[in-house]
Amino acid sequence: MKRLMTLLVALLLAGPVMAQSGPLRLTITDGVIEPITFAAPVFQAETAGAEQLASDISRLVVQNLAGTGLFREIPSGAFISQISSFSQPVSFPDWRAINAQALVTGAVAVNGTQMTVKFRLYDVFSGQELGQGLQFVGTTDGWRRMGHKVADAVYSRITGEGGYFDSRVVFVAESGPKDNRQKRLAIMDYDGANVQFLTDSSTIVLAPRFSPNGDRVLFTSFESGFPRINVLNVATVGRQQLPTAPGEMAFSPRFSRDGQSVIYSLSNGGNTDIYRTDLNTGQHSRLTSAPSIETAPSLSPDGSQIVFESDRSGSQQLYIMSANGGEARRISFGPGRYGTPVWSPRGDLVAFTKQNAGRFHIGVMRTDGSEERLLTSSFLDEGPTWSPNGRVIMFSRETQGAAGSTSLYSVDISGRNLRAVPLQSGASDPSWGPLQP
Repeated sequence: MKRLMTLLVALLLAGPVMAQSGPLRLTITDGVIEPITFAAPVFQAETAGAEQLASDISRLVVQNLAGTGLFREIPSGAFISQISSFSQPVSFPDWRAINAQALVTGAVAVNGTQMTVKFRLYDVFSGQELGQGLQFVGTTDGWRRMGHKVADAVYSRITGEGGYFDSRVVFVAESGPKDNRQKRLAIMDYDGANVQFLTDSSTIVLAPRFSPNGDRVLFTSFESGFPRINVLNVATVGRQQLPTAPGEMAFSPRFSRDGQSVIYSLSNGGNTDIYRTDLNTGQHSRLTSAPSIETAPSLSPDGSQIVFESDRSGSQQLYIMSANGGEARRISFGPGRYGTPVWSPRGDLVAFTKQNAGRFHIGVMRTDGSEERLLTSSFLDEGPTWSPNGRVIMFSRETQGAAGSTSLYSVDISGRNLRAVPLQSGASDPSWGPLQP
């Protein structure tokens, strides 16, 4: 165990790492040096007809873990031992001989449309199981969720962080040429699978944002000719619209932490400020009052503060104020312009879009503006959104030129492991939802 957790010091950027069976806590300050090596033999099929599901689930677990950049799979061709039963004793010397640091075993049983998935995780070098075996019960149609849940449990036991694989992302699906883009809301698994469309392409839609529990989505629509904020129920696809006066434009919405109100920008008479609306009563509160443009508000995890962008200093910069309004303090001071700030679920960082010297970047900084780090650089990167555990940022990237296309990417907060999200069409404006219940 001690060897496995010591090696993990080199893998994570920040936060405590805790052994599953002991009080070991480590403060991580360095980036990735060498991923944890793990073996994951194909899960055992314990009933007739479970073979394909067992293979698919075990492969998805491997893809989830390896996709983080923190883990490296040992291919099955290197195995000395074979797992023929979920209950068989583990021959740890055989796994040590191929330098496996962790071993994942599992089994799948099917009864009609019902399925049971169970797994165990072992620290190979200590010869001990990490935590107790777990099992998940669901339907065969939900096999991907079962695989994500297993991977989340493995990830959490080794890193001490929460998982993020069993989560969804709402985004704007794009099609057609750049000068006539068709846009509609869509939802997908975090890895780009299971895309479902929530709206048609009859009107422009922008900036979807998940509610804290993932049951609703806020977005901006232009169907009335002016930007208006809509609340969409993910399960029923029913929606309501936030009331605005004639001539007012409402945009850049986000839910409050309890999901009962919305903070957003409202433009009226050439002035743009930040407001809050109670979804139950419809009561409006104005949070800023300045001749400058105040927009893109994002609440801190405890709901006490708001980070937003403003040009009150003469250029687009980031500010933090109380959730009830009042005096704001500037936190961005580097060269260039800053926008679209989003508070990390951990509360320690703010992600943002930065434009400087003709390039766009996704970056992070501490909430006091210190330790700014740029994670990406391209012709156009924008719109960061955090994974549920605050480890990964997803954003949209657009390529240059008249034929330029949009796509979604993710990157670790260390700036490593930049990956494109595999989708069949263009995509922008991602919003990462919570872990599913």
